Amino acid sequence: MKIEWIYEGTSPCHLKTFLKQKGVSRRLSAKIRHEGGQLLVNQNSGRIVDQVKQGDHVTIILPPEEPRKKEVVASYVPINIVYEDEHFLIVDKPARLTTIPSPLAHQRYDSLVNRIVGYYKLRGYTQQVVHIATRLDRDTTGLVLVAKHRYAHALIDQQQKAYTIKKEYLALLTGKVTTPAFTAVLPITRKPNSMIERTVALSGQYAKTEYHFVKAYAHATLYRIRLHTGRTHQIRVHSAYLGHPLVSDRLYGTTLELPLERQALHCAYLSFYHPFLEKQVEFRSELPKDMTDYIEKERKEG
Repeated sequence: MKIEWIYEGTSPCHLKTFLKQKGVSRRLSAKIRHEGGQLLVNQNSGRIVDQVKQGDHVTIILPPEEPRKKEVVASYVPINIVYEDEHFLIVDKPARLTTIPSPLAHQRYDSLVNRIVGYYKLRGYTQQVVHIATRLDRDTTGLVLVAKHRYAHALIDQQQKAYTIKKEYLALLTGKVTTPAFTAVLPITRKPNSMIERTVALSGQYAKTEYHFVKAYAHATLYRIRLHTGRTHQIRVHSAYLGHPLVSDRLYGTTLELPLERQALHCAYLSFYHPFLEKQVEFRSELPKDMTDYIEKERKEG
């Protein structure tokens, strides 16, 4: 992967300063220099102590990436691609699919990452390392952002730390909730004696969830929800604590409500600043069939 810039500053600066301004960390700069990449100024090999002046062309060529652990097995189950360019891939994830491989046998060979590796291989991509930028629970559906190389991942990670990536979910809360809009600011931590469940506790990490009413049904209410932080199970934990756990979320206190066989949560909207296009981009995903089928059943019941 080749990334190019033209230095437009009026005063000369060190190459390492220019790269830092572009989001190239010292660690990535070292990998470029020592692991088979290239750092060029005006098509000639450059050093980080060199100075660049106005009009100079600066190029980095990223080295090939080696998997940190054992190579991920490719799965050739098709993926639903919402957007793709040379830097990012946005996938609409189905239910009952983990985002990354887990030790469980069936999740080791067919996670979203396995399927993306298979997609890369079918397309002849040399890049085999999948950089998941936004992760979803196994049974949560919707938009997942993937960086296609480590530099793109580093730039997106900066936005994540600054909470500037906007994610909105559609969720069905149990019961009739009539509040038009409200915000839950409740700290979340791991539940004692559980590796999976989270709970609200004063000792937990800061977590903020914003709810906006969409429509009420017979036994549930549809809300549009924006995350301001990214704690594990955040929407599920906050909703359960408020007395309205998500429909069919058996982990957090409700029973199965057919035709929904998983928690009623869907990542429907994603927006972030695209650093290579230099503009804000946004993407949407329609509700999946199991949630629309449940809503239709609710309509018929009144």
